[in-house]
Amino acid sequence: MNCTDCPRLAGFLAGVRGSRPDYHARPVPAFGDPRARLLIVGLAPGMHGANRTGRPFTGDYAGILLYETLHAFGFGSHPVSLAADDDLRLSDCRITNAVKCLPPANKPEPAEIKTCNPYLAGELKASPDVRVILALGLVAHKAVLMALGLRQSALVFGHGVRHPLPDGRVLIDSYHCSRYNTQTRRLTRADFHDVFRKIRDELGAG
Repeated sequence: MNCTDCPRLAGFLAGVRGSRPDYHARPVPAFGDPRARLLIVGLAPGMHGANRTGRPFTGDYAGILLYETLHAFGFGSHPVSLAADDDLRLSDCRITNAVKCLPPANKPEPAEIKTCNPYLAGELKASPDVRVILALGLVAHKAVLMALGLRQSALVFGHGVRHPLPDGRVLIDSYHCSRYNTQTRRLTRADFHDVFRKIRDELGAG
């Protein structure tokens, strides 16, 4: 994947590649099972996480809880994601982001989210097996609605809320598993596991 449609992001990544030539520092593609029934949508790559490794949520703090939870609920072969070339495999699950490129200060601008949205729309269109979409945070929630052509006011974000979608799929919301949310206890391990119990209820034991 190679995209430079957002000048601010493309310029920022060029600077990162110059200062950190060992970093991926390019758009980060989705990771996981191409026939997955669960699609997890995050916000954007983190500077020293996915932007470094080239795999979503790999190498940053948010990935610790996510991959541990995926393993606990049977979606991941290991509880830790170390690098893009390790032997971790996801089963019935794929992870992507609303914005594929690292944004400065981890804050993509609205125009950048909109510019990147066709990639998410394409992923959803090319994934007929996906039954459940997990949105990690409000930005991901809104990006999914945009990708599906739904009004932003149609479904209100809420942690643990289940939203039936017009196409028969289900959107489930969760607070993002970021360091801020976990350290402030806005999102606990138990809370996150409760969300995945709902997902397993939707998909069956698997």
